[in-house]
Amino acid sequence: MKNKPQFNIVNNRRATTHGDYYTGTLNLSNLSSVLIDGDQAKIDLGLLHAKSAVERGIKFTSKKEEVTDGKWYKVVWVAMDRNQQGPYYAGVTACSMYINREQKRGWKNLAEHVNRMDHALKRRIDLTELNEKEKMALRKLLQENNREMWENSSEELKKMLTTKVDI
Repeated sequence: MKNKPQFNIVNNRRATTHGDYYTGTLNLSNLSSVLIDGDQAKIDLGLLHAKSAVERGIKFTSKKEEVTDGKWYKVVWVAMDRNQQGPYYAGVTACSMYINREQKRGWKNLAEHVNRMDHALKRRIDLTELNEKEKMALRKLLQENNREMWENSSEELKKMLTTKVDI
């Protein structure tokens, strides 16, 4: 049986094996995850390993039509960084998943989740997946979680999270 390539998830500690060679690694030290359920947003680090409260016990499929009568959830990847002003929300991207808790079935595009996580780590901002209500929930969470980080964040992020209600 052929070994499949794997990612090694590391933190900011130095590598202890293979020297300092980090090929195929993904550093999640400055990444957090947010689960949006309707108009509620909460930090859920279980999303980083597909072990959030809503994902536990769910068998996922890549075929959306196999999951019926489910509920939409949004996953938001948030990368943090520091600049001259201090810490800020540097990359923020969103993607969807659809879950039927009763059937214990769910749909998500795993490749999309990984790509959006990567985009957040690369300091990109893409919240096109979110509707107005979800944007309001995310903005409220980011502001309440750390006001300084919100104030130091880019105008692009603030503009993307401005809703029609705010205008």
